Amino acid sequence: MAKLVVLSEGFTGLTCELKVDKTTVGRLDDNAFQISEPSVSSHHCELTRRGAELLVKDLNSTNGTFINGEKVVEAVLKPGQILRLGQVEMRLESGAAAAASAASKKPLEKTMVIGIKAQDLEQGARPVNFEANAAFSKKSNKANKIFIAIGIGLVLVIVTCLIIAFNKMQ
Repeated sequence: MAKLVVLSEGFTGLTCELKVDKTTVGRLDDNAFQISEPSVSSHHCELTRRGAELLVKDLNSTNGTFINGEKVVEAVLKPGQILRLGQVEMRLESGAAAAASAASKKPLEKTMVIGIKAQDLEQGARPVNFEANAAFSKKSNKANKIFIAIGIGLVLVIVTCLIIAFNKMQ
């Protein structure tokens, strides 16, 4: 069975199975497929099944009806094509495509824990030895002492040069 799958953010997961011959789509709740979005007109378009084809007819909507980016007044929508009503995009999926996409999805009941083995969880938490781990070990002050000594030496050289230069000027 064919169905429309909404792709736009905020409406993902919203679908409409096209079970009847005529389906109206719009913002108001009297439509068979209601999309509560301001860019969708009250009665935006009508979808009519004609055998294996699905005919889309714009109902004088404010923001237009588009199939794969082209504005249409009346056109056939094929499986896989993108139907845009105002700012809302949806894709037509045929029964076979819908079943294939459902079969390809990962089951939600499988949970994957990254970085921890089940055996580790059963044994309980192991204390971390920070002395053994170089990333957390205390850094040596030797580098800081060398840096300070060099800094003091440079300051003394600069002060000495300034004193000599000042004495020569007098």
